[in-house]
Amino acid sequence: MKIIGAGGTGFIGHALVEELARQGHEVVVLSRRSGHASQSSVRFVEWDARSAGAWHSDAATADVVINLAGAPIADGRWTESRKRLLVESRVMSTRLLVDALAGRSAPLPLLISASGIGYYGPSDDRLLNEASPLGRGFLAELSAAWEAEALRAGQLGTRVVLLRTGMVLEQGGGALPRMLLPFQLFAGGPVLPGTQWVSWIHRADLIGLIQWVIATATISGPVNAVAPEAVTMKTFCTTVGKVLHRPSWLPVPGLALHLALGELGTLMTTGQRVDPAKAKAGGYIFRYPALEPALRAIVNKEDQACLPSSTR
Repeated sequence: MKIIGAGGTGFIGHALVEELARQGHEVVVLSRRSGHASQSSVRFVEWDARSAGAWHSDAATADVVINLAGAPIADGRWTESRKRLLVESRVMSTRLLVDALAGRSAPLPLLISASGIGYYGPSDDRLLNEASPLGRGFLAELSAAWEAEALRAGQLGTRVVLLRTGMVLEQGGGALPRMLLPFQLFAGGPVLPGTQWVSWIHRADLIGLIQWVIATATISGPVNAVAPEAVTMKTFCTTVGKVLHRPSWLPVPGLALHLALGELGTLMTTGQRVDPAKAKAGGYIFRYPALEPALRAIVNKEDQACLPSSTR
């Protein structure tokens, strides 16, 4: 199967590309960095996420397009210019991909496009599934605009899946390394109020869900890419402390986050309790359905990486 990946060099995309190639797929990665060396089953094709190019010929013959492109959400304060970048990097790149699909001789069989559980907006204890309505706030508006561009491919006869992803856990990227650091320094604790929900997923399960979507022709529309066990921030931080053998005693006031990060601070002080209803009903088996085993697997891997090769 020929699979195109936009955003295939990031924290999620790089691991996904490696796994798809290992499974024997022909993978084409659209990347702004043209210096990547191509492997036997992986080719890197230059694109700027804004204009047509040589990659159009690959889009014309692909079986699956996976769109993970977009500037990182938490890499800076949400100034007006930063918000524009977050929107444009998602909406424009998705529009570009879908426009390219319109020139195919036959419909693309499958477009998998990233989104986020921010679609549901800040929430209380309600359990949210894929049928839950659009929420309020910047992330909800961003997710809705992003998804609307991807759904245009459905008018071309393409099966479209929208991956509404929660906090992705693994070493080497995402939010987890920054969250672990205070605990490693014996200064960890929950972000107040502590009752906000954290819907998370191990990166291995996110990659597994993408493979499951590719193989399951009956799945379309939004899919919540989260583990079955959402937890409160207090429980999340207590579990981190337990796994690291560190105390979880120093709470972080929400006001301090808002002063330091502005509107971006709402990412940590509010949350959503999200259920992967479609994945569960469709038979996907989570490798890490519970938080503590997921964190232990990540921390143990990190510990192993620090050992001399002769002791592994």
